[in-house]
Amino acid sequence: MLRQFELLDKVKAYEPNIDEQALNKAYVFSMKAHGSQKRASGDPYFSHPLEVAGILADLKFDSDTIVTALLHDVVEDTKYGLKDIKSNFGEEISCLVDGVTKLSKLEGRSDSFNQAENFRKLLLATSDDVRVLFVKLADRLHNMRTINFIKDENKRRRIANETLEIYSPIAERMGMQEIRTELDDLCFKILEPGIRDSIIQRLNLLRNQDENILKPTIIKLNELFCKHKVKCQISGREKKPYSIWKKMQIKSVNFAQLSDIMAFKIIVENVNDCYRALGILHSEYSYVPGRFKDYISTPKPNNYKSIHTTLIGPLKRRIEVQIKSSQMDKEADYGVAAHWIYKENIKTKDGKQFKWIRQILDILDQSRGPEEFLEHTKLQMYSDQVFVFTPKGDLVALPRGAMPLDFAFSVHTDIGTSCTGVLINNLVKPLNTVLKNGDQVQIVSQKNKSCISPNWLNFCISGKAKACIKRFIDIKKTDEFLKLGKQILKNSFKNENLSFNEKNIENILEKFDVEDQKQLFIKIGSGLILSNQVIDAMFPDKAVVKQNNKIVILNNVKKNINKENSPILIEGLTPGMSIHLSTCCAPIPGDTVKAYVVAGKGFTVHQSDCDELKKIKSETIEVSWERLNITRSNFLAKITVTLKNEVGALGDLSSNIAKNQSNIRNLKITERSDMFFKLDVEIDVLDKNHLKKILVSLRTSSNIVIVQRTK
Repeated sequence: MLRQFELLDKVKAYEPNIDEQALNKAYVFSMKAHGSQKRASGDPYFSHPLEVAGILADLKFDSDTIVTALLHDVVEDTKYGLKDIKSNFGEEISCLVDGVTKLSKLEGRSDSFNQAENFRKLLLATSDDVRVLFVKLADRLHNMRTINFIKDENKRRRIANETLEIYSPIAERMGMQEIRTELDDLCFKILEPGIRDSIIQRLNLLRNQDENILKPTIIKLNELFCKHKVKCQISGREKKPYSIWKKMQIKSVNFAQLSDIMAFKIIVENVNDCYRALGILHSEYSYVPGRFKDYISTPKPNNYKSIHTTLIGPLKRRIEVQIKSSQMDKEADYGVAAHWIYKENIKTKDGKQFKWIRQILDILDQSRGPEEFLEHTKLQMYSDQVFVFTPKGDLVALPRGAMPLDFAFSVHTDIGTSCTGVLINNLVKPLNTVLKNGDQVQIVSQKNKSCISPNWLNFCISGKAKACIKRFIDIKKTDEFLKLGKQILKNSFKNENLSFNEKNIENILEKFDVEDQKQLFIKIGSGLILSNQVIDAMFPDKAVVKQNNKIVILNNVKKNINKENSPILIEGLTPGMSIHLSTCCAPIPGDTVKAYVVAGKGFTVHQSDCDELKKIKSETIEVSWERLNITRSNFLAKITVTLKNEVGALGDLSSNIAKNQSNIRNLKITERSDMFFKLDVEIDVLDKNHLKKILVSLRTSSNIVIVQRTK
């Protein structure tokens, strides 16, 4: 355990003007506050904040960060509160300690909720001062170093999983490769000890084999650069067990195929020398195509800069080479922390290295709950990148595999929500087009109108885009369930010859565990509460009387026994949200339709004579197209066509459909003979009359033998 003077000397070595009094005061305050508390290892608890302070001192952080590290567990684990911290150490230290204070476990919540909620609060705290994140990373690093003292194996695995899923990617995004590598290995040791041991054995074997290659290669490279008068330092860097394991999973290679465990690092003086060294290497040795990456002109999201290339090296062996300046190398190991070494004044809201934090905070604004936030954040954290350009030439970094909607939401949420199409390199492309490096992307949008549909979730991969789309869908669904539920209940009252009065509903809200009428209507619309349950709750003594064509009065409730039900009339519903058009019979406006409510989803609409509808046990409801007013211009209709097997017959079919202002969505040949072939065709129509017009037109064609709507 570090002693007081040792910590002080370590900090004074890089910050001579340190506030010794504050550091000594924090040391004594934390030691007394934790008193006789013990860790799982049996060591005094104070050893933990002291080691965290030591980790940050090794990274050469300012004295306020070191003081925060010493105090970071005081509020959570001792009798002292933030007021005590503030009165003794000031406002800034108090805010930093508040940001990194360990969060109490949330009673009655699942582990996934704890993880999500803690991470959400962590990012919120970071938004004010990035040093919060560094203290938290150092805190987790020391906890992982001592994790073997935790006896509960399940708890060890849970902590390791959380570290691997959240804290390791954060370290990577901050560019702190040394910390990220150590966290990965400590987690790997807990989660997959057998695999890790096997890889280490393989590494030892390969290391012995490569020993005769490493030194001669470095000598040859040094001779080459001396010849061209380029000052540099060349070293070999061995790949780590966890990174090898990830490579094995991604590329599906086994232990026997593990090779090239060494990468060569060439450190030069400046950026110009980086490109000069690259030219020398490519002139002297054969370059392996597809293995070159320039992270200097286009840095990674964590601001990592380097040139990577793969060559057939001096000994005719394939070698991986990284070329970087000394400052780039320092930042590659310590990331944003290296800025403290250079005494640069960095703030959370300035600089590209913090852009990812702002992006994740944007996701927080769009997510409805902690679990959803964590899900979308992981998408944002684990993504490689692709670089595309705006029409003005601005560079936008996106996750690899991104599509136009990812680009649109990355530029601005309003551009995403109003997107109607996209031009990629000045060509119209579908929204599910995967973007490639160098693409120029222009979003076509409709101002002041949201065009989001549920299937958009299939057309994006970034966390922000998915969070925005889900938020819109949730709001839209809630609004539609509200309208739908209210109309279902009013219709049920009407069919029972009952007077609908919203004020009377207030009396039964407690029975359904809802706070207000809106929640009740939403649950009815989503199928979680049935309308007849509400009526029964309002009129518990209502009798069911069977009399022929008579109106009876029971408990002042008038009921017409044989009266036919009135259709449900709802306006402005969106297919895929609160209303779902069945794919088996593909109902379109003009069809006689029935619907049934599916719990949690809303209405599913079928043609009234659909065979599948007869199998449904739920009570069906009459619905009306007249005022359904579904917000969709085209509906899918299915037709079966028998064509002559002659040249041009299929073209005649498609051109005929196009002339009638329709479009073919899908086409499948189901039967074929020498004279005829039969097709199932899906087309866009406005309504039943439009479909009839198309069918009549097709029947006039000499190439079409039979055409009819599919049953």
